[in-house]
Amino acid sequence: MSTVDLTGQVALVTGGAGGIGAAVVRRLAKLGARVAVVDLNAAGAQRLASAAGGIAIVGDVTDPSVMPEAAAQVEKELGRLDIVHLNAGIGGGQAGVDDALDVARYRKLVGVNVDHVVYGLCAAVPALRRQGGGKIVITSSLAGLAAMPSDPLYTLTKHAVVGYVRAAGEALAADGIVVAALCPGFVDTLLLGAAKEEFDAVSFPLLTPSDIADALQAVLTDAEPGEAWIIQPGGQASAYRFRGVPGVGGGQMPPDVVLGRR
Repeated sequence: MSTVDLTGQVALVTGGAGGIGAAVVRRLAKLGARVAVVDLNAAGAQRLASAAGGIAIVGDVTDPSVMPEAAAQVEKELGRLDIVHLNAGIGGGQAGVDDALDVARYRKLVGVNVDHVVYGLCAAVPALRRQGGGKIVITSSLAGLAAMPSDPLYTLTKHAVVGYVRAAGEALAADGIVVAALCPGFVDTLLLGAAKEEFDAVSFPLLTPSDIADALQAVLTDAEPGEAWIIQPGGQASAYRFRGVPGVGGGQMPPDVVLGRR
């Protein structure tokens, strides 16, 4: 694993009071960073923030005002912002492929998994620019790279995150801001719900939150702008290699055209 010294740096982690977020908060603190923990769970956020030498920020990340206010509070109280991990996420919880759609539940899913990512990135960019650059890491999923028929709506949101990361990564690279995504397989957290028993019954290997913290540490040192890093049990996290887009007549479209540089 790549080594990194974050002494003097400040990080912000959403969904930081439990699961992946808590493991990342602990890892960033161990590497020397002070960490702002954003979560709806006030007691959990305060507990993690105290251990990380940072601050707790309680709020609903689907509220457009929360992430800008969080970024401003971090700069005011901790003096700067260098690393942002937009990690908060929820599962779909419904099929999403028939007329029984629970619209309120669907909007909540999109609010947490997509809107919060946009709000968080836009809120962080001015602060990172003031430091001459920084890192924004977003938790997506393998469902952002491949179909997950058991949860089409979750798949939709995670594909959206990967697409956003790929485009935003290129758009912000000139500012010294590296935007990358983590795309783990199934992780042993509360998000698995009842599926945890099914996985255990067939001895299906699961990732741990610590595995994701390992991957984030690698991304902080090795990721290129716009990359999506795959994380699977027993393997080393690595950047996914996307295929090119076919051009006119079946040829390969030049990357500059694909990325809108011309």
